[in-house]
Amino acid sequence: MTAVHEELLREFQHFSKTALNAMSLMEHIAQHLHEKMTRYNWVGFYLVDPEDENVLVVGPFVGSFTPNARIPLNTGLCGAAARTGKIVVVDDVSNDPRYLAGSSMVSSEIVVPIFVRGKLAGELDIESYFPSTFTKPEQEFAEACARVVERYLATS
Repeated sequence: MTAVHEELLREFQHFSKTALNAMSLMEHIAQHLHEKMTRYNWVGFYLVDPEDENVLVVGPFVGSFTPNARIPLNTGLCGAAARTGKIVVVDDVSNDPRYLAGSSMVSSEIVVPIFVRGKLAGELDIESYFPSTFTKPEQEFAEACARVVERYLATS
């Protein structure tokens, strides 16, 4: 990870100790990632719908387009991450048939599942207008950001 990654991660960990609730923590992380990481053009969280655990609903997000409000777990890159329980990284979404378009400007995307007590709770989704944004250090950083939320949810 870079120095910027480490600084943001420390700030998120510090904020998580005093966050009023999980939504405020996710809003804080999304806002700061969008502001500080110039290639993170859309940053948001999807949460498992409490009414239907087979659907993700959009949570706090920041970016230049309106996201898909509901994503079935059998649809898109978010659905793929939810089904497999693994990070999904796509360097060029135009070459991945699973991509569920939120904006035609998106080139690359990373989705990091968030688990609480072994059960999917949500995901951190970051989209970029630049191809191949999510290098190994970026993947590690995104995963570390998701773990901050995971730890908060596990203790609240």
